[in-house]
Amino acid sequence: MSEAWSSAWIKVEQLKPYHAHKEEMIKINKGKRFQQAVDAVEEFLKKGKGKDQASHNSAEEKNRRNSSEERGKAAAGEEKRKAGLSDGKPKKRVSSVSSERGSKSPLKRTYEQSPRKRGRPPKDEKDLTIPESSTVKRMMTGTVAGFKWPPSPVKDGDPHFHHFLLSQTEKPAVCYQAISKKLKVCEEETGSTSIQAADSTAINGSITPTDKKLDKEFDPLAEAFPDPQPGVATNRIGFLGLGLMGSGIVSNLLKMGHTVTVWNRTAEKCDLFIQEGARLGRTPAEVVSTCDITFACVSDPKAAKDLVLGPSGVLQGIRPGKCYVDMSTVDADTVTELAQVIVSRGGRFLEAPVSGNQQLSNDGMLVILAAGDRGLYEDCSSCFQAMGKTSFFLGEVGNAAKMMLIVNMVQGSFMATIAEGLTLAQVTGQSQQTLLDILNQGQLASIFLDQKCQNILQGNFKPDFYLKYIQKDLRLAIALGDSVNHPTPMAAAANEVYKRAKALDQSDNDMSAVYRAYIH
Repeated sequence: MSEAWSSAWIKVEQLKPYHAHKEEMIKINKGKRFQQAVDAVEEFLKKGKGKDQASHNSAEEKNRRNSSEERGKAAAGEEKRKAGLSDGKPKKRVSSVSSERGSKSPLKRTYEQSPRKRGRPPKDEKDLTIPESSTVKRMMTGTVAGFKWPPSPVKDGDPHFHHFLLSQTEKPAVCYQAISKKLKVCEEETGSTSIQAADSTAINGSITPTDKKLDKEFDPLAEAFPDPQPGVATNRIGFLGLGLMGSGIVSNLLKMGHTVTVWNRTAEKCDLFIQEGARLGRTPAEVVSTCDITFACVSDPKAAKDLVLGPSGVLQGIRPGKCYVDMSTVDADTVTELAQVIVSRGGRFLEAPVSGNQQLSNDGMLVILAAGDRGLYEDCSSCFQAMGKTSFFLGEVGNAAKMMLIVNMVQGSFMATIAEGLTLAQVTGQSQQTLLDILNQGQLASIFLDQKCQNILQGNFKPDFYLKYIQKDLRLAIALGDSVNHPTPMAAAANEVYKRAKALDQSDNDMSAVYRAYIH
């Protein structure tokens, strides 16, 4: 068993004052974990202020006691002087030095009986020690040493990408220390073909995905002040296909500091990303030949094959060592064929279809299912971190395609059932809104359920996941079942409903438009 460590640094100039940038970061990062980080910082600051106040009160009380003692001593000395004068025997004034050399005076005895055991010097001795300011104490024992990192049950073999940047000070005049946070990614080489999650925790044999953005949500400045992650400086990234999913992915790669070259069949879609700092590739072959790792995300098996095998396609740019990652949702036979031709030219191949929708793509919260070249999967870690919250490695080529089709089969069938339930409620005189309210209070409650029902109730079918693509995935999942003689009657029934919706010209609407197949 061996461990490989990779690291990256956050630049000192990217550290920003907490108070000055808090509101801005809260607007940008609305996740639960980011709010937890803000709460932790606020609690820490509150405790720090409480300690300072207690210390201040203690010092004031000590000063009052000392002043009271001195006044008492002065009063006692005055009474003794008056008593001496009344006796008619003026007494010689004795200096503090001579009193120390001679017999012990009442003042000397009083001093020796005072609480010197605490190490306090006499009042007439000068204290040459320089007091440490409360601000310095807070910087040294608060921000750096006082913060408790949240425990994470990390297990060997499960690389994590946890970002947390805590940069705060109450006084902007205090200079920042040159503190950089080192991100450690521990990767275990096991040789196993079982599921390995790049951004997940393996506990008792089960995979528990971590909530990424510990990246965006635990790192308040990661999005506004992107810092290159492991591999960014050395890997030039290419991306082919700027559809609903690809556009969000490219945007997040650019935000995280990657150098990206883009290509799309309709070149106009590239313009926005060129403005954001991307480079333009004239053909897929040119992109692959000039980049180290090229990603592709297109609509279906035919588009995936044409992209690789067609004129000026990916295959023409493949040379030994070039890497190709296909993120399209296709069948296992298609992805296996593409892997074979890429590898035959000396290239490296990884399939990495993604589970999610346009919103999740824009938010960098996709779930990535990868299979193929394990080394390439690890080389893509910083890119997967930028685009998704969790990534799984599923072993040999074809496994990710099969798993992706199963996931989308479940999702598509569920969407058709939701539409069926809402229309049944309508025709039986029940409130569709009440049905949604009931479902949202039960075990089926989910963001997916609520969003798709809201689409239907509002008649808003702007595409977040094209209906034509979920129907394609259902068709491919049914074929997968047929290839192993496994029945898929629920998926087959749902597929027919989507086909009817397509016939009603709903292909380019959101999948929730399947509802219209029931009302026409």
